[in-house]
Amino acid sequence: MGSTVLSLRIDGELLDRIRGHAARRGMSVQDYVVRTLIRDDFDERLKVAVDETEKFYSLT
Repeated sequence: MGSTVLSLRIDGELLDRIRGHAARRGMSVQDYVVRTLIRDDFDERLKVAVDETEKFYSLT
């Protein structure tokens, strides 16, 4: 799996907050943002899987 560059334009205040969150975790801003995106993607996929399981077993 290769990597691709993603460029973002964000507000300076938001960048400062992200820097603070990353620093508290001992991470770079890039690593913090990537891990946040991965976590959000996992959370979304998990919710879909749970919903599908509930439908399959008619738990809803």
